Amino acid sequence: MSAPAEPEGKELSPVDFIQLQQYIDYCSLKVKDVLREFDADGQLAQYRHGECIGEDGFRLFLKTYLEVEEFPADLCQRLFRSFQTTPQAREVCLKDVSCYFSLLEDGQPRDKLEFAFRLYDRDGNGVLDSSEVDRIIAQMMHAADYLGWDVSELRPVLKDMMTAIDADSSGTVSLDEWVEGGMNNIPLLVTHKDGQHLWRMKHFNRPVYCNVCQSMLLGLRKQGLCCTCCMYTVHGRCANRNPAPCIRTYVKSKKDAGISAHDWVSGNCDSGKCDRCQKKIKSLQGLTGKRCVWCHTMRHGECANQKPSECNCGPLRDHILPPWAIYPVIKERPNCVKDGCTGGPDDTDHNTTPDGQVLQIIPIPDTHPLLVFVNPKSGGKQGERVLRKFQYLLNPRQVYNLSSGGPGPGLCFFRDLQDYRILVCGGDGTVGWILDAIDKAGLPVCPPVAVLPLGTGNDLARCLRWGGGYDGVDLSRILKEIEYSTPVLMDRWSVQVELEDSQERGDPVPYEIINNYFSIGVDASIAHRFHTMREKHPQKFNSSNLSLEGIAVLNIPSMHGGSNLWGEAKKSDRAGQEVPEVIVDPEVLKVSPQDMSDERLEVVGLEGAMEMGQIYTGLKSAVRLAKTSKITIRTRKAMPMQIDGEPWMQPPCTIHITHKNQARMLMAPQAKSSFFNLK
Repeated sequence: MSAPAEPEGKELSPVDFIQLQQYIDYCSLKVKDVLREFDADGQLAQYRHGECIGEDGFRLFLKTYLEVEEFPADLCQRLFRSFQTTPQAREVCLKDVSCYFSLLEDGQPRDKLEFAFRLYDRDGNGVLDSSEVDRIIAQMMHAADYLGWDVSELRPVLKDMMTAIDADSSGTVSLDEWVEGGMNNIPLLVTHKDGQHLWRMKHFNRPVYCNVCQSMLLGLRKQGLCCTCCMYTVHGRCANRNPAPCIRTYVKSKKDAGISAHDWVSGNCDSGKCDRCQKKIKSLQGLTGKRCVWCHTMRHGECANQKPSECNCGPLRDHILPPWAIYPVIKERPNCVKDGCTGGPDDTDHNTTPDGQVLQIIPIPDTHPLLVFVNPKSGGKQGERVLRKFQYLLNPRQVYNLSSGGPGPGLCFFRDLQDYRILVCGGDGTVGWILDAIDKAGLPVCPPVAVLPLGTGNDLARCLRWGGGYDGVDLSRILKEIEYSTPVLMDRWSVQVELEDSQERGDPVPYEIINNYFSIGVDASIAHRFHTMREKHPQKFNSSNLSLEGIAVLNIPSMHGGSNLWGEAKKSDRAGQEVPEVIVDPEVLKVSPQDMSDERLEVVGLEGAMEMGQIYTGLKSAVRLAKTSKITIRTRKAMPMQIDGEPWMQPPCTIHITHKNQARMLMAPQAKSSFFNLK
């Protein structure tokens, strides 16, 4: 096969491309959904002329895909020009446009490769010829160019890839050959290049100077670009003027492993104190001083060049995996976990070098590296801000966006470590997802899990003393809390639902595992009606004053954002006595405390919605019915139910609840004042 064609010159500025990526981040449609609208029976069919669309069709493609009423006309024109094969062309190829945007949207590399293959396989015969492969590669290089890659570096890798996947020199490539070759060799799909800045537009509330031209960033709104990982700052116009590379995230060979060194970024240290000479770093109306990305030490420019140059990673040393703790090895890619399941090479995408070498961790002695999972959709935009902040405070290779590949790649990367912790940033559902992935991963050592609660509710986080919701406190303080936290065990329970009539249809059961609680009736009815109402009329989602009876099965002492249904236990004179497997005696139940690690569930009765309000305000607790290690429930009619806050309507059935296992969690240290709001 021939080498891929070189991409056309850039038509978009870095600011334009960041703006486009922000649009893509907030859209819910996939490119394949929009393509259907250009089919013969689609709403946009009239704008398709064979394989091409004009500027009007291109604008409607963008508005449909990005789900916006209006899209900036000047940005649309520059985008359109970037797809023109000649300056005079009035149309662009719809397949090229679709392939390009599919590379930029969230999703697994395997899915992107399959989509591109089927897009260009015109006759559906299951193979691509050399010209079709070249067109796909051209769009990959087009996207790579905008993402800041050196396409001259990328070109030989792609050339080798094409030679490898066409092993029989037939001039055609099958789907299996294309996917396997692409998964193992295309850096654009494998990992972000080390040293590549992760730009975002930012407004600064103090004087800041460009790291390239060294002049001040001015403007009333977004004044320039700031790298999330190293805080390197530039004007939009300066981003293409060969800025210094971003921080390294790993060393290039094993011989460099274990050799610590500062990674200095120049400027914007005014009013700080030099760690070397202890003198103030004075502002000189320009770039001032240097700061280390790992230990956050600040020094004068001349002081930064003095020895010793070793970096101790500063106050967050216990959590950080510095670059000298990660190095590449040439070996077969391991089978790893993808959402907790054994998978193939696509699961290690975050943890390979551009030339396909696997990254390996050798942790710093006496540290507990932190693996961070962030659900960016939790808590409004809180998740996005937390993700960016952790990418700066820690090595970006420790921080995983759960909407881009799930927890599998992170668990795979850390799986051989003996002593590390996990931080889950999200709601109770996100915590359950991670615990389930840990179960399925078959890790040699199961790490303890801390929670940074985002959004509302967060019953599990409350029980572990992490609070009911993140209120914007400095994340460095939270990392210190994790450092001094205590490992505890938490029971997890399996749920099996057997229908009385296999032909009767109800809602799907949301989970097979209980981490927090299970309920039927009043509590679940409220949740089910609210879930339905919230989807239809989100603006009317206000209160839960309904009146039905029900029961709740509790694993933790918090429900509905802080309600303690079991209540406090009275002092007992039965200390040291053997506890029976099933307790139903009311007098014994009065003195039975709730414990999320005793392999027992607490069962309570709920009289109605008004009682739920009294429980929430602490005026009373629910009626204690039993404490047991196994539960069987039979229903005679359809009833609302919920597991860990997820409601559904269940036809008549038999429900079996049995002990599954225990998860290792982290309990926050006792403090006089929490870093989070409790309610």
